[in-house]
Amino acid sequence: MKSGDSLHLIAFDIPYPANYGGVIDIYFKAKALHDAGIKVILHCFEYGRPEAKELELVCKNVFYYKRKTFKNIIYGNVPYIVASRTSDELLGNLLSDNYPILFEGLHTTSYLKHPELKDRFKIVRTHNVEHEYYRHLELLEKNIFKRYFFKLEAEKLKKYQSVLKYANLICAISPKDTAYFQKKFGKTIFIPAFHPNNKINAKPGKGEFVLYHGNLAVGENHEAAMYLVKNVFSDLKLPFVIAGSHPKKELRQLIEPYPHIKLIDDGNSEHIIDLIRNARINLLYTDQDTGIKLKLLNALFNGRHCIVNHKMVDNTGLEGLCSIAENAQSFKKLIKEHWDHPFDSESLEIREAYFKVNFNNCISVETLINAIPSQEKQVSDSSRKLQKPIKQKLSITSLFGLLPF
Repeated sequence: MKSGDSLHLIAFDIPYPANYGGVIDIYFKAKALHDAGIKVILHCFEYGRPEAKELELVCKNVFYYKRKTFKNIIYGNVPYIVASRTSDELLGNLLSDNYPILFEGLHTTSYLKHPELKDRFKIVRTHNVEHEYYRHLELLEKNIFKRYFFKLEAEKLKKYQSVLKYANLICAISPKDTAYFQKKFGKTIFIPAFHPNNKINAKPGKGEFVLYHGNLAVGENHEAAMYLVKNVFSDLKLPFVIAGSHPKKELRQLIEPYPHIKLIDDGNSEHIIDLIRNARINLLYTDQDTGIKLKLLNALFNGRHCIVNHKMVDNTGLEGLCSIAENAQSFKKLIKEHWDHPFDSESLEIREAYFKVNFNNCISVETLINAIPSQEKQVSDSSRKLQKPIKQKLSITSLFGLLPF
């Protein structure tokens, strides 16, 4: 592609505000494409987040489609996250020209193999190996009905991923995922996660506390916080802060007996970044080694010492910028060691040098643009008329509500 070309981008959610993993990557990718002169035609599936005028600043056009709901969400062979994101209006909009199409996640690929799009250049951005991600959700879920849904969805996703053979290009979000998709389908390149950080904003010196942050409504983050309180924070008489939106009652009750552990219930992105910058240590833990954790990038761009477990950094390229703990005892040992040592200018320079060429949005978008053929010979087919959407009556989900996946 070149400056002035157009690109369809299909998002599984409205990517503004960019305040959680998947939409952060989508929004800052769209912004980077815009800054490079690419005209982004954005298609968003809507299911709870409001329409965002801000997207019009970085996109040529923005279209919204209601995500579908079904009474029986486990019926059929197509994964629910895909079947609920179909729209005749979307297909009509895609058929109104010959521009390349970027599908964000397996979620949006319902038209990837559509016969009328067979001659289009189609790119799929994979955010995870989705069936592995859903297997992990199954293991974390305590509600028996939701656990059964995640189990079936994982099985469907594993079979459904064969649709990727219809893509001209797969853009994986981590080196590990790149190797997986390259082995399965070929035609895969690594495009790091897009993010809001343009420069290192970490400050040398000492901070005031040890921080763990994340959206605490997400099962993975809730379990991580519970693990850290039980096995690490409770044993050390240092100031600890757990920050994130919608913490569960179980976590509040666990923290209550420990006056040195503070819970901050705040989903405000600016406040979280401020906490990251003022912490002496940013501590991150996950039991799921899929994709890449954008909160790790935020911690490395904005925070001081960063202590993580292996699953947080393995095969990300970020291993050398973190101290890696093997277990709870190792976490406690590393916290004590780092607490007594200021974050120095040398460590800052190492990060600056690394991020100058890695996880750099300008370099990443150039890689993406160069991988898509130029549109010089692609002329819009004026004979194709925009299809009118067909209105369908669908039942409202009764068991779970509309799941946020």
